Amino acid sequence: MSATVEVVSKGLDNVVVAESKTSLVNGHDGKLIYSGYKIEDLAANALFEEVVYLLWNNRLPNKAELETFTQDLATHAVLPIEVIQHMRQLPRTANAMAVLRSVVSLLGHYDADSEDMSVEAVRRKSLRLTGQITTACAAWARISSGNDPLAPRADYNLAENFVYMLTGRDPEEAEVDAFNVYMVLLAEHGMNASTFTSRVVTATGADYHSAIVAAIGALKGPSHGGANAEAMMQFLEIADPHNVDKWFQENIKSGKRRIMGIGHRIYKALDPRAQILKEKAEALAKNSGNSKWFEIAKRLDDMARADDYFISRNLYANVDYYSAIVLYTLRLPVDMF
Repeated sequence: MSATVEVVSKGLDNVVVAESKTSLVNGHDGKLIYSGYKIEDLAANALFEEVVYLLWNNRLPNKAELETFTQDLATHAVLPIEVIQHMRQLPRTANAMAVLRSVVSLLGHYDADSEDMSVEAVRRKSLRLTGQITTACAAWARISSGNDPLAPRADYNLAENFVYMLTGRDPEEAEVDAFNVYMVLLAEHGMNASTFTSRVVTATGADYHSAIVAAIGALKGPSHGGANAEAMMQFLEIADPHNVDKWFQENIKSGKRRIMGIGHRIYKALDPRAQILKEKAEALAKNSGNSKWFEIAKRLDDMARADDYFISRNLYANVDYYSAIVLYTLRLPVDMF
């Protein structure tokens, strides 16, 4: 009598959970497509608002639609004063993702559509929350450092508003461009952990804000959303471009550690987002007058790509690697990455 052996995939490997028109992730060839548009084209030409519109409507907006949509997002990005007051009462040492999780949950109490799950109501909530999350992130960066938060300006788009609310000054073009591209590149990536989590919660009939809170909880995990902070911590540890060679030999060649931000579960070719962010990180570094962190990252990246271990395993810099340099150059605290 022969025994039957059943092979079970771990996690969601090779499990079809949905069909999607919003993105195509081709890790073998290093391609990412949003609703029919190559990520390289969107990064070079589109505002984040255009990409949001594309993902919600499966088409890009015309000029009038974009102007209206951008204005609506900016107008509805204001946080209720009660939410700001609650944020002020939190410990300044609180984890930034935990703060965001609490803020989104609170926002549900102040949203007139909170329990309405019709398509129209969910679109209204989505529009409000896209702007409100941008405001909340900038507000917490200021509150946690002892500064007063700033309200968004109606004449700025989301990238401009984020830099303005973070720094308290008129944003520079290089800063806005880098952050806009960062948001465009991270807007959509198939059925990742946080997306899957939100869909599970939504499938139970729970409210919209609960689904987003659950997604933030999944994103908070270091295996999903925390990789760029870990990449930056390694750059800070190296501290100087001249230290890269020694650090690589002592930590990587010895097998003690791995390079955070290099290698990807899906991409076995260069992550197209990483190449774009590398260019933006370099431009932002030059504009800021501080290129040290970019030089460290590039030198470590070049060293890995010349090493047989990384070559044979198709290990390339991923989206988190150079995004760390972009966010740090924008003076965003590392725990907020």
